[in-house]
Amino acid sequence: MTDLLLIDAPATTRLLTPAAAADVLAEVLRSGFDPETAPPRTAVLVPAGELLLMPAASGAYAGVKIAGVAPGNPARGLPRITGSYLLLDGADLRPLALLDGAALTELRTPAVSALAVRRLTPDDRPLRLVLFGAGPQAYGHLEAVLAARELAEVVVVGRDPIGARALAGYARTLDVPARTGTPDDVDGADLVVCCTTAREPLFDGARVAPGATVVAVGSHEPTARETDTALVTRSAVYVEARSAALREAGDLLVPMARGAIGEEHIAGTLADLVNGREAVKGHDAAHGRAPSGRPRFFKSVGMAWEDLVVAGALYRAARGGS
Repeated sequence: MTDLLLIDAPATTRLLTPAAAADVLAEVLRSGFDPETAPPRTAVLVPAGELLLMPAASGAYAGVKIAGVAPGNPARGLPRITGSYLLLDGADLRPLALLDGAALTELRTPAVSALAVRRLTPDDRPLRLVLFGAGPQAYGHLEAVLAARELAEVVVVGRDPIGARALAGYARTLDVPARTGTPDDVDGADLVVCCTTAREPLFDGARVAPGATVVAVGSHEPTARETDTALVTRSAVYVEARSAALREAGDLLVPMARGAIGEEHIAGTLADLVNGREAVKGHDAAHGRAPSGRPRFFKSVGMAWEDLVVAGALYRAARGGS
């Protein structure tokens, strides 16, 4: 068997930035790839939590991520997300590389969010960011947003005051004014990013300003959500793929189950935004303009095709390719 190239967490960080990963994802979407055709995630409950199986195949590669979600791990000083990614040759399915699954997730999720931020936020002024969460995804999203937009201020809202202060301090090392805050700080936000393990809404969606953007990435469970019905009903809603959102996005499925919105409330997809399609209802995808008086809401659940694209880019970078 071909020797596997091992790409560990430090190598993942070294080889590819969230901005570079976002560029690769955008290139794939511009090439005509349709995320609606991507295989669904399989979830299996186990005593420690949940096992996720995420296969995909496209172009030169195939691959599968096996991820563990262990809610009890942080109390033991262990990461909540574990796992590995096996990258295969797309033509003959020979194993090519084994990647750290948690590090891959921590890279591709902010990269997906960065694509949405590029299309849904204005680029003519510094933005005020309110960031919910203080874990690895929060750090990754801070860096991804900074690569996409200039920030006037970062306000970190976290359950753990020590973690929130640490992230605010890290933001200041990046020359961004930063402090900790409360959910009420969404009042003046241009951009709200939610990357938490919350199962109930983090803030009052009625307080989000018209024209502000909210990105939520923390949940892929149909009954868990970080945002409330008030925000969703007010917003122009965008998703990675309608099929994935309608299976897994509790932020949308809970309001749907209560009759507050229907499937038609989804204004467009990430592919629509990246390609500037006119099909995005009432939204100028080329210039990041939502309908007047409405917030923009991007809900991400994470998809297998994204892992595959980023894993392939990491493999090429590790081999010295472009």
